Amino acid sequence: MAIRVLDVATPATPLERLVDDYLIHCQARGLAPRTLDNSYSYSLRAVFLPWCAREGITRVEELDRRAFDRFTTQLLARQHPDGRPISKHSVASYVRPVRLMLNWALAEGEEVKAKPQLPRTSKPHRDVLSRDEIDLLERAIPAERDKLIIRILSDCGLRLDELTQLKPEQVIRSGRQAYFRVLGKRSRLRDVPIPPNLLRRLDRHITHRPPDRREDRVFLRLRRGPMGDYEPMTPHAVEQMVKDAAARAGLRKRVYPHLLRHSWMTEMIRNGMSPIQLSVIAGASMQVIADHYTHLTKDDAYDAMVRVLTTRQAYRS
Repeated sequence: MAIRVLDVATPATPLERLVDDYLIHCQARGLAPRTLDNSYSYSLRAVFLPWCAREGITRVEELDRRAFDRFTTQLLARQHPDGRPISKHSVASYVRPVRLMLNWALAEGEEVKAKPQLPRTSKPHRDVLSRDEIDLLERAIPAERDKLIIRILSDCGLRLDELTQLKPEQVIRSGRQAYFRVLGKRSRLRDVPIPPNLLRRLDRHITHRPPDRREDRVFLRLRRGPMGDYEPMTPHAVEQMVKDAAARAGLRKRVYPHLLRHSWMTEMIRNGMSPIQLSVIAGASMQVIADHYTHLTKDDAYDAMVRVLTTRQAYRS
């Protein structure tokens, strides 16, 4: 597989060189390409550096508290093309990579005088899909390949990149059990259990893939590519398929692949899985689980506590 090299234009100022060095450092750490491109690179190159150019700032030591206050204030005043203000969460997503870059620069011995403040934000409410809605989503899709993708996302909680990179040898069998062995964020390997009924469907799908395929991926396009073979599905193709499936199913929520992972994690927590177990299986930190799963209701907390206490009482008797 070819190594992807970060596209770095010739920098014109010391600050641009510093940003480029930091992005190369992030790539060397093994940061996911989508995270690197969509968050770090965009925030630093398309938002931060153009602002610095307009302000006449070319060196990191010129960035003081007043400069960063102007930076954050101007971001908060920006609007979408339709006139809607940019949310504080979006502003925070632009500011956070700048803070991380400055932390790195300080450790490298650069003269960092200040860092931008993160705007105060409330925790975003993220919707979830019920199991009935996921069933409806699957029934709305005609192709078995796409039904299987929906089930793997919603019953195993794989990330989008993990799903599109899947190869048959990543299905690991241990007696009557089976797992996806996936390489997740920060290049960490983990084993994700595969339910038995899903494993049977997956085996059939892998067996019946077309032989003239470009790569030995589990999920391929349904039509031949320009070279006459079947190309692997891209993350964008999966996103579009999920969006179309939601429209077919008549779901009025915004449905996207990561929402299926989020719904799976919510279902696991609601049904008593230990957050530690979930962290291991999902490849998510305990902090992420604590920060993003506070939408569970008081009824969920009540039911979880009663289950524990009832089990203890039954054991004592």
